[in-house]
Order: sequence, then structure tokens, then C-alpha cells
Amino acid sequence: MKQEDGDLDSLVRKRIRALRVAQGWSLEELATRARLSQSSLSRIENGQRRLALDQLVTLARALDTTLDQLVETATDDVVTSPMIDGAHGLMRWPIKGVPGMTVMRQRLTEPPPDNPARMRAHPGREWLVVLSGTAVLMLGHRRFRLEANQAAEFPTMMPHAIGAESGPCEIMGIFDRDARRGHQREDGDAQGRCD
Repeated sequence: MKQEDGDLDSLVRKRIRALRVAQGWSLEELATRARLSQSSLSRIENGQRRLALDQLVTLARALDTTLDQLVETATDDVVTSPMIDGAHGLMRWPIKGVPGMTVMRQRLTEPPPDNPARMRAHPGREWLVVLSGTAVLMLGHRRFRLEANQAAEFPTMMPHAIGAESGPCEIMGIFDRDARRGHQREDGDAQGRCD
């Protein structure tokens, strides 16, 4: 067995135990959920029993995680620099572990349009939090006022727009692939009202 394999083996065993403890479960409780004996689970956690793929799959399910997450190793590219769009006051960071997901930070200075015909609707979901100032979220004919540290989550098939109220505000949002695409103009520039 290579050194890296031994390191991964040890890491997986530590993760199993850490996830069990984080759930507040005893060895007996996780063993029951995973349909293993308590002694088998104890030997797996302590490195006295070989890790079998079928047991790892069962343990991952019982721990409400995936096999990929249970065995993933750290990468060197932990730090991500933002992509900056100064013309629209945007910073974007891709979420490496979830293709298509993006974190976005934007400074808004204009109020949102009140007319639903000027709002966007597209497949996807959005989540955003107000970092500073006061934002106004328009969802169809409904108006929501969001103060600093308040968040909103909504399906983007509803016509929507976000803007500032009484001065600049900054928001941070998480966009899935469909929501991000829905906020891009034909020419590839970001749509300033809701992006």
C-alpha cells in the first residue's frame, strides 16, 4: 500500500467518526442505521478492519453524505480570486465543488423597476443577503424591503428585480447555473438590475 493510500484510509476513518459524533450518534446508533454490527463499526473507525467499498457506500448513506464527499482529498486550489466586472459593480466566485454555482457580490445604487415588464424571469433559484444598506426585491407585483443581514430565496420563474433604497447597498448572492445565465444580456454583459 502506498503512503497516499494509507493517508486516504486514515482520513476516511476520521471522517466517519467525525460525522457520527457531529450527528450526536453513538457507535450503536450508526451501526444500526448502516446495518453493521457495533464491533464492526468500531473496528472500521479504529483502523482494525479493512474498508470495503460496499460498507463505505452504506456508511455514507447512513451519515447523509456521499461517497465522493467521504473520500475526497484536499486540493491545492483552496483560495479563489474573484472575477471583477467594474462596470456593473460585480465580483463573482465560482463554487468549485458544485459546477454551475456562483457566489456574487454587487453594489447597487439604483432602485428596481416597478414595472413587471422590465423584470427578468428564467429557470433557476437565487439566494441573496444584504451586506450593507437597504435593498428592495421586486417579485412580480410584490415588494420586499431587505435590511442589512436579511436574506431572501426565491424561484426565478417569478419576474424579479433588485435595487437599492435611499442610497447604495451591497448584496451577496448564490446563483445556480440557470439563474446566472438568466441574468446575462445577449451581448454577454451582466444585467445590472438583478445580477
